[in-house]
Amino acid sequence: MDLQLDNQLFIVGGASAGFGRAIAERLVLEGANVIAIARTTSKLADFKKKYKDQVETITGDITKAATLTKIIKKVGQRHLAGALVNAGGPPANPAMEATLEEWDNAYKSVLRWKIDLTKRLIPKMIDQNYGRLVFIESVSVKEPIPNLVLSNSIRMAVVGFVKTLSDEVVQHGITMNILGPSFHDTAALNRIFNKKAEQTGMSPAAVRKLAIENMKIGQMGNPADFAELAAWLLSSNSRYITGQTIVVDGGKMNGVF
Repeated sequence: MDLQLDNQLFIVGGASAGFGRAIAERLVLEGANVIAIARTTSKLADFKKKYKDQVETITGDITKAATLTKIIKKVGQRHLAGALVNAGGPPANPAMEATLEEWDNAYKSVLRWKIDLTKRLIPKMIDQNYGRLVFIESVSVKEPIPNLVLSNSIRMAVVGFVKTLSDEVVQHGITMNILGPSFHDTAALNRIFNKKAEQTGMSPAAVRKLAIENMKIGQMGNPADFAELAAWLLSSNSRYITGQTIVVDGGKMNGVF
C-alpha cells in the first residue's frame, strides 16, 4: 500500500530505539522526512548518517519544555504532516510502594509534556487544515499490568485528554489516536521483568521466558511490525479513524472493548 508520505514532514519522539526508532525508519522508507528526537546523540547521529537526506535530529529530553521549544523552532513555517508522541515510561512499582514524589514525576514524564507539545502543534495543524497525532501508550490503559501503577494510572489520563481533544479538532482535518502495545521486544520491557524477578526470586531471563510462554501468539511483538500500523495512522489513509485506542497485544488482553 502506498501511504503517500513522500516529502511529508513528521516529528518522532524517542527515535533512538524501540518503537520510536522503528516508526521513524518506517516513515523514512515510505519517503517521508523526519525530525528525530532522543536524548542519546550517538544513536541519533547513526540514524542521521544512514538517512542523511531525510532525517534531522534534536538531542534532548522530549519531556522538557526547552526541548519542545527546539522542536517547534525546527519545524518553523514548514507543513507538518504529523507527530509520533512517544517517550519512556515511569518506574515499575506496585501501588503501595510508589511514593508521592514518583507520582509527581510520573505526571510530568507521562502526561504533562504531551499536553504541552500537543497544544503547541494543534494551532499549526488547524491553520493547515490537516494533521496526524499518534500517541504510544500501553495495553495497560485497557487492562492494568501488575507492578505498573504509575503507568496504569497516568496513561489513562492521556487517553482522556486525547479522546476529548480529538472531538474538538476533527473538523479541521486533524486525527488523534493512541496505540497501546503489550509485550514487544524492546529494552523498555526490562523494567517489568526486573521488578517481577525481584518479587519472585526468579531471574529476569526466566521471567521473560514465562511471559512468552503465556502469550497466546507464542512470541514477543516485533517493533517493526508495530511500526507498520503507526505509519498508516500517520498517513492520510487513516482519515476516518480518530479518538481511538488501538491495542497491539498478540491477543493478550481478554476484554471485549
